[in-house]
Amino acid sequence: MEDKARELLRILNDNGYAAYIVGGYTRDVLLGRKSNDIDICTSATPKEILDIFEDVKVSDMQYGSVVITYKGYKFDVTTFRKEIKYESNRRPIKIKYIRDIKKDLLRRDFTINTLCINDKGEVLDVLGVRSDLDNRILRTVGNPRYKIKEDSLRILRCIRFATILEFDIEKKTYYYLGKYGYLLKKLSMERKKEELDKIFSSKNKERGRRLILDLNLTNVLGINNLSNIILCTDLIGIWCQLEVEDIYPFTKVEKEQILCLRELLKYDEIDNYLLYKYGLYLCTVYADIKGLSKRNLNKMQSELPIFTRRDIVIHGNDISKILGKEPGKYIKNIMDDIEKKILYNKLANTYDDIKRYVIDNYME
Repeated sequence: MEDKARELLRILNDNGYAAYIVGGYTRDVLLGRKSNDIDICTSATPKEILDIFEDVKVSDMQYGSVVITYKGYKFDVTTFRKEIKYESNRRPIKIKYIRDIKKDLLRRDFTINTLCINDKGEVLDVLGVRSDLDNRILRTVGNPRYKIKEDSLRILRCIRFATILEFDIEKKTYYYLGKYGYLLKKLSMERKKEELDKIFSSKNKERGRRLILDLNLTNVLGINNLSNIILCTDLIGIWCQLEVEDIYPFTKVEKEQILCLRELLKYDEIDNYLLYKYGLYLCTVYADIKGLSKRNLNKMQSELPIFTRRDIVIHGNDISKILGKEPGKYIKNIMDDIEKKILYNKLANTYDDIKRYVIDNYME
C-alpha cells in the first residue's frame, strides 16, 4: 500500500505540489508496527487535487480534506493548513491554506505524529523531534497549555498512545492533561467512547486505567467505578462492569449483551441452562471476569442436549392436545419447565418421556 501512496505523492510532485505521508503511519513504521492507515498532506488545495485526479471524493471541504482512490486504494489527503480559531475546545472554525509543510506540522497534536515520508521513502524530521519517538516520549507540538486546551480530544488520544505504544508522557504535557481534564465534558460521548474502546482493547489496558485514575478523569468520563472492575479481554465485559450504557452510545445488540452479562454475573458458576440461555460468547466473558477456566465451555456446549427450543421434540400444540385444553399462556410455562428439565438432564428429549411428564405434572 505504501508504494501506491508514494506513486500518488510523485504525481502531486510532478504537478508542482509538495506532498508527504504523515502522522500515524510514519510513526508506526518507524516503531516496527503494522499499519494500513495512510494519511497524506499536500500543498495542493482540494480544487487543485480535483484537477489532477479522476476518482476524488471531497470528505470535508471546510478542512481541505478529500479521499483519493488510486489503483484500488483509498487515501485521505489534506491540504497544508493553519488553524486560526477553535470552538468548544474541539474543532477549528477558521483555517487558512498554506504552502509550508513546517507550519502545517506545527498545528498537529504530538511530536511523534509529525514525521513524514516523501515519494522516495525517506523519513523527514522537519521539526527535529525524532528523538521523542526514539526515546518513547509523548510531547505536544508546542506549548501543552494551549495544545490541550484548544482540543480536549487530545487528552484521551495522549492516554491512548501512552497505553498502546507504551510511551511515557512528558512532564509538562502530563500536567496539562490533568489540568484541562474538565474540558472533556464538552466532548461528545461518541468520541469519548471511541477512544476508551481503543484504550480498553489494548493488551496494556492496565496502564490506560492507571493514567485515567491518576489524572482524576473518572468523574468527567462517567466511569467512577473504574478502579474496582476486572479488566477482562472483552470490551462488552468491561462496559458491563462500568455500568454506563445509559450515557454512552451502544447498539441495541450491545445493550442487550451488557444487560444479559450483568444477569449472568449474579451466578456463581456456569451450568447447562445458563450456557444454553446466554450462549458461549457471554459465558466466556463471564469466566474471564470471574477468573474461571474457559477450557470446558466449548465441550459443555457441544454436549448440550438441545441448542434451541426448536430442538425439543414436543411443541405447544402437542401439549394442548395431551391435556385436552385450548391453547393458552400456560403452554409457555410448561415449555419453560420442560426445557430446563432437559438441560439439567432430568428429562429425556423424547416424545413419550415428555408426554408422560406433562400428564404426571400438569393433567388436572
